[in-house]
Amino acid sequence: MAEDPFVPTGFEPPRELVAPRFRLVPLGEEHNASDHAAWTSSIEHIAATPGFVGRDWPPTGGMSLERNREDLAGHARDFADRTGFTYTVLAPRSDEVIGCVYIYPAKDDEHDARVRSWVRADVAELDARLHAAVSAWLADRWPFERVLYDDRAG
Repeated sequence: MAEDPFVPTGFEPPRELVAPRFRLVPLGEEHNASDHAAWTSSIEHIAATPGFVGRDWPPTGGMSLERNREDLAGHARDFADRTGFTYTVLAPRSDEVIGCVYIYPAKDDEHDARVRSWVRADVAELDARLHAAVSAWLADRWPFERVLYDDRAG
């Protein structure tokens, strides 16, 4: 028997979320240089962010730009295949990457989706705002009933 799809067949994943201090668009290879610069400048900060504590990403030694491009291509394939949805967080009026949001199936029986997000260390004050905006967006526009998304203080 086939496994249930992550999202219903007729569901169209939103292509954008616009907020006053950031916007989300699907992550793709076109974001490679800015994405790589964003997370490599903030490894310690991301590793201490709820949802990433104790995980093996981000790698403490970084990774090459080409390996990062391969990761972005994988996330874009997941989006196209509807098996996971990764959004880059961009500065409001530019293509500068300031964070990332990952929406994937939960690995437990209690949740529909597992969401993780991070922002660069130099815009850490946006973390709680991103969490609030994404939480509202998930409730309003997505077909999930039980989302696991670690709370933020603030």
